[in-house]
Amino acid sequence: MSTTPLDLVVVSAGVSEQSSTRLLTDRIAQKTIDALRDAGVPATASVLDLGPLAVDIARAVVSGFPGEDLKRAITRLGAADGVIAATPVYKAGISGLFKSFADVLDNDLLVAKPVILAATGGSARHAMVPDEQLRPLFAFLRAMPVPTSVYATPEDWGSPDLGKRIARASTELALLLRSGVGREIADTAWDGYQHQFSGNATRAERSAADVDFTTDLMRLAAGGGR
Repeated sequence: MSTTPLDLVVVSAGVSEQSSTRLLTDRIAQKTIDALRDAGVPATASVLDLGPLAVDIARAVVSGFPGEDLKRAITRLGAADGVIAATPVYKAGISGLFKSFADVLDNDLLVAKPVILAATGGSARHAMVPDEQLRPLFAFLRAMPVPTSVYATPEDWGSPDLGKRIARASTELALLLRSGVGREIADTAWDGYQHQFSGNATRAERSAADVDFTTDLMRLAAGGGR
């Protein structure tokens, strides 16, 4: 068995310093690491907070050209063995920040990568958001979401049911990672596929010098006024 720790990357779209979304992902990540270590598999987790990247993400959506910080974040995500993806629910849907980040990812970045889908919201009415909105999104990206998604409201934090859902999802992720099936699928079934990691040729050939960040639209994307 390899002694190289498995690398988990947490993608959190919570924007406050102590967001419930980040708290939820911390619990899921720790439970997954515990499940792996109990099986003799070392693992580490790092957090990719989308809040500090919001301006870079907005620029990339408009220009098609990610900045250096966003490039590094995408590279780190692509190199992960497993992903925990979580978003707050706004207006009965996933956050615009999370969706915008997904929009700038290369279509082949997450092929066959195991993922836990999670969300937080103000009421149980939106409990199906992870399955109705995140699951189709990650299906398009050809990732491998685990069967159990995790949704939490403020009332859930003291409930044993939330702990049970977290344990179930974490166990599913740990089993997928231990089996190596995701990596085997990517290496075997997709070996002869011409991946599109740089978008189309026109976009791949662009550089920051090709983008005019002084236009009204680009200033708005960067958080400035007209």
